[in-house]
Amino acid sequence: MQFSDSIFAVRFGITRHDLEAYLAEALSHGGDYADLYFEYLLTSGMSIDESMVKSAAQGVSMGVGIRVIAGERTGYAYSDDLSPEKIRKAAHVAAYIASGPAKVDKFDLNEGVRHNLYPVLTAPTETAFAERVELVKRADRAARAYDSRIFQVQAIYADNLRYVLVATSDGVLTMDRQPLARLSVSALARENGGVPQRGHAGGGGRVELDFFKEKTPEHFATEAAREAIVMLDAVNAPAGEMTVVLGPGWPGILLHEAVGHGLEADFNRKGVSAFSGRMGQKVASELCTIIDDGTINSRRGSLNVDDEGNATRRNVLIENGVLRGYLQDKLSSTLMNEAPTGSGRRESYAHIPMPRMTNTFMLAGESDPEEIIRSVPKGLYCVNFGGGQVDITSGNFVFSASESYLIEDGKLTRPVRNATLIGNGPEALKYVSMVGNDLRLDEGIGVCGKEGQSVPVGVGIPTIKIDRMTVGGTA
Repeated sequence: MQFSDSIFAVRFGITRHDLEAYLAEALSHGGDYADLYFEYLLTSGMSIDESMVKSAAQGVSMGVGIRVIAGERTGYAYSDDLSPEKIRKAAHVAAYIASGPAKVDKFDLNEGVRHNLYPVLTAPTETAFAERVELVKRADRAARAYDSRIFQVQAIYADNLRYVLVATSDGVLTMDRQPLARLSVSALARENGGVPQRGHAGGGGRVELDFFKEKTPEHFATEAAREAIVMLDAVNAPAGEMTVVLGPGWPGILLHEAVGHGLEADFNRKGVSAFSGRMGQKVASELCTIIDDGTINSRRGSLNVDDEGNATRRNVLIENGVLRGYLQDKLSSTLMNEAPTGSGRRESYAHIPMPRMTNTFMLAGESDPEEIIRSVPKGLYCVNFGGGQVDITSGNFVFSASESYLIEDGKLTRPVRNATLIGNGPEALKYVSMVGNDLRLDEGIGVCGKEGQSVPVGVGIPTIKIDRMTVGGTA
């Protein structure tokens, strides 16, 4: 199929000649590079609370973002009106902001290489609205039926279908159709008038609605309710330095925050990351190999192409404890004289791209998870996490464990509440002494925020033992 006959050309009402003309306009005042990012986005969402569907909405948005790079300067403008006059005006504004002496030679647009990581025939957004409403109703019923102590349930379903077209002055033309769906369930439990305890679960990905026939609403609802009930018997978390074991899967969010953000190239180009200038140095235990991979089929953080039109990749960030690479976008890779890593991402056409993670995880090791637990005389085992934050410059982080257990004499004993993990990303990884053979990726609920932009991501980790970490608690 020719571009002119494609759904992308029809959606945006443009031709190849139009794209080349807009790029020429963007470079009319000089510049080293320019790109166009066209987006057509269909969204829907619904939530249930107190067993009633409290909200349901569908929407459509469309626009174009135009960027011009001249040295370290970036001009960016966008429009939600795709008329030729408005696009040319946005290109003109971006050109003025970034105007520089450099010029780009004539270019010809050619369709770039792309993956086919989510060959979804019918996106959830294109199915009957009633089918998706039923998902949150089923989740509500299942969570309430789990235990009479569950007194409040909230279930949220959201999906979108994004059509993206990227044209660059490097001559690359890429198009992608990106489905995304997620179901989240939160449950509150209370016993004998005590303090309510919360459980949360959810999942999804770049999938068809049939995904929720395997990972059903009942599956996520039961898990949320189970966590809430378990925490009713929790004791206050101990405080002090101790051995911490992270369970597989979602606890990889700690890796994402404490290490992943510090490996994004913009922070390192500016010299403000705890990992700046440390390429080739040992920054973690030799047991740690950390990957960011945007090419895993159907995963929430995966993309056929990033938001700058580059094919996504499997990037080795830390290999056997040694820092091997940063996550690069177009601007940082050019200024650092490195190759792009397929990591340029943006929230929408109204946002400028920057280096971001996709699916970030630690590779499995050789230890049996049960052996890891048995090796700890006294410590903390963390199964699930809530919020957290990290200081990129220092690498210091604080995380709240939403479900964790005491380890006493090599056995899991009592659940604990109000546990926080306090540490430093590079330092914490140096104390990893055992890595399990049970790598697991999260169920598909991750959202990453950076400089006011949110993008979907994935995380993962096997069971790991960290010999020294500060735990904040009340006991």
